[in-house]
Amino acid sequence: MRLEKKATVVSTSVAALLVVIKMTVGVLSGSIAVLASAIDSLLDLIVSMFNYFALNTSEKAADKSFNFGRGKMEPLAAVMEGTVISLSALFILYEALIKIFHPREMAYMSESIWVMLVSIVITALLVMYLNSVAKKTNNMVIKADALHYKTDLFSNGAVLVALTLIYFTGEQLIDSILGVAIAIYMIYSSFPIIKEGVLMLLDVALPEEDIIKIENILKNENGITDYHFLQTRKSGSHIFISVHAVFNISISLYDAHLVSDKLEDAMKKLFDDKKTHIIIHMDPYDDSEINEDEDRY
Repeated sequence: MRLEKKATVVSTSVAALLVVIKMTVGVLSGSIAVLASAIDSLLDLIVSMFNYFALNTSEKAADKSFNFGRGKMEPLAAVMEGTVISLSALFILYEALIKIFHPREMAYMSESIWVMLVSIVITALLVMYLNSVAKKTNNMVIKADALHYKTDLFSNGAVLVALTLIYFTGEQLIDSILGVAIAIYMIYSSFPIIKEGVLMLLDVALPEEDIIKIENILKNENGITDYHFLQTRKSGSHIFISVHAVFNISISLYDAHLVSDKLEDAMKKLFDDKKTHIIIHMDPYDDSEINEDEDRY
């Protein structure tokens, strides 16, 4: 099993455990903050299960129906995760505002505090594990999952502080105010996840620093005289690069092919942790002006 898939199994198991603990205490205590945290963990569980499905699907080999594979399942999962975070935040915001106008006395304060302490420890360990996997694999689904649980860690800490303050002061309004703050923070943190996923689904080009590295490889290759129509995109863990390389008209097809292989190998080394797909069009002359009416950037 791939490391990324193992990470989703771990996060799913942790989320399931936290749902049971938080939901039980949240319902009994009547705390909006704890209940909001429980709902967030429930959504974490659903998202982690979908992430496993997405990773399992994205690694399937290309076939007659999907010639370029299913790599876009990964950014799709990231967009859905960001959307789920935002929707859960809106629900938390709604519940917090309702409690401001219709206050309810909280119970089981000691139990609630202990639950949040346990949740913080478990979530912190999970975040450390997911960050480690994200660094090793550079997988955007795992990075999104790590960021998601990191927001949970901050929100759980805030809930713990609020419950402690309520326990000693008896001021119930703190719970609702914290609920509003958590909701706003969750919406804010979900935006980068959604943005990155949407850009990848729209076939955004690689970052400028990667483009420069690719161009340097092309410029430093003595076997070609020029290049044009460099195009790049990223689809999950896959990198796609297409370029027209201009060769001297007298070069043999065999020698031109060797130069193209050399260029491909150099470009693949730039993305060792990705599956790189490179297409090099071998032109005997610069046809960029002839084809300038084609749909290119």
